[in-house]
Amino acid sequence: MDSRSLVPASSFQLPVAHLRSVFQTQDVERKLAKLPDHDHEHLRTTYERMLERGPERFQVKPSGVPEMSGLYAQLPNFTEVLDDVRRHVALSQDSRDGLEVTPMLLLGPPGIGKTHFARKLAELLGTGMSLVPMNSMTAGWLLSGASSQWKGAKPGKVFEALVDGQYANPVMVIDEIDKAGADTQYDPLGALYNLLEHDTAHAFIDEFADVPIDASQVIWITTANDERHIPEPILNRMNVFEIEAPSPEASRQIAHQLYASIRGDHDWGRLLAPEPSSDVLDLLATLAPREMRRALMTGFGNARLAGRDEVRMEDLPRAGAQRGRMGFVQ
Repeated sequence: MDSRSLVPASSFQLPVAHLRSVFQTQDVERKLAKLPDHDHEHLRTTYERMLERGPERFQVKPSGVPEMSGLYAQLPNFTEVLDDVRRHVALSQDSRDGLEVTPMLLLGPPGIGKTHFARKLAELLGTGMSLVPMNSMTAGWLLSGASSQWKGAKPGKVFEALVDGQYANPVMVIDEIDKAGADTQYDPLGALYNLLEHDTAHAFIDEFADVPIDASQVIWITTANDERHIPEPILNRMNVFEIEAPSPEASRQIAHQLYASIRGDHDWGRLLAPEPSSDVLDLLATLAPREMRRALMTGFGNARLAGRDEVRMEDLPRAGAQRGRMGFVQ
């Protein structure tokens, strides 16, 4: 199948894409034909949408081992994980094989950028990303869907990412997997036993649609604060990376990268100095990344109110003035 470019030029090499079927049309047609004429309208609409969109989705991978120095600079405490990603990308080069990334667990305290890393990885690979926050899960069917026999039932997040999305190999982030409460009637992590195994993920059954979905190309990233609350069989299916808080020098580097990133992403950034002062960097380096971003936005605004192009220390919020959980703001 012809390769094609999916995304505009960026600092990374352009990804190449092939088309891959994520379900079989005949399976959907059989299910649709068996539905009663005046029942299961939501399920009927789902099948009709599947047939209208068709089964083919983009399966993407970088055209070469990408230049990742920018990511190493932005995420200095993720060096080991980035090294692993580079190895997987290298294996898929000069072949017709798709990109396979061993499911990974990013283990560490809140506020060190685990979810932010996942977003950057999706950008690097040229694919999409879906976030499944396990700490807010209210039903065990969030991943795998609920039977259409139940009132208000709908497909799960895996189905939505593959059938409603553009990609056969999106990045799926199971955030705070250690917070998934065990339900006496349904294990919220039960679907992962098959989804994290490449061979069994080829024919994943969403309980709502009840047709096989090819989830074998999904790139799985899970995050956790404490591995003791994760079932051993799931841990055994993943590469575990312990992510430590960045060093003071690395925090300063992150602050510098964040300053440049925010300034570059906004038109008003041209009205502000291209480089932050050393004392501003020193202060920002004492904050968690989420707090860095909030502090910088406050600082940029205060500098503009004062008619200056330079952010000064007094423009930044006072220490302890901001509350909330640590972590990256997306």
